[in-house]
Amino acid sequence: MAAQAAPPQGPPTPPMPPAYAGYPQYPLYPPAMIVPRVQRHLQTLGILWCVFGAYRVLSGLIGLFFLRTFAWGRFGGGDWPFNRMGNHHWGDMHGHPWMALVPFIVAVTVVMASLAMIAGYGLLMRKSWARVFAIVLAVLALFKIPFGTALGIYTLWVLAPMASGMEYDNIADRS
Repeated sequence: MAAQAAPPQGPPTPPMPPAYAGYPQYPLYPPAMIVPRVQRHLQTLGILWCVFGAYRVLSGLIGLFFLRTFAWGRFGGGDWPFNRMGNHHWGDMHGHPWMALVPFIVAVTVVMASLAMIAGYGLLMRKSWARVFAIVLAVLALFKIPFGTALGIYTLWVLAPMASGMEYDNIADRS
């Protein structure tokens, strides 16, 4: 009597990822069709952080323009009502005391825009440090209403859960 060959077996079924352990519908879908949350949203998040950095630069430049024109009275000429304080006329050479804020505004604008661009780049390149860096910036961005708040909430939703941390560590570039 000849021994019958065992039927060929396919590859072993991969274990269920911990992020999906509580979902009863998981066995209905093959594992290849499920794309975890971080992988689905990481590129979008990186692009949005880069766009937010450009937005910060643009809004800073517009703010500086309006501060300068408001302080120096360039909207309607030298007799602009806000160009006079009491009987003292702030001349072109001296400017308003508010103009002392310009270096601070420029520095904050450049630093925050650079940090947003760095976070976006790090997320797009899947750098290992980018997740924590983006979470910290997301908390700071919550105060920049409305776009920073929306981006901060989206970033925290994608990257903050513990399962997201494990998933990001698995896809992060370790170089």
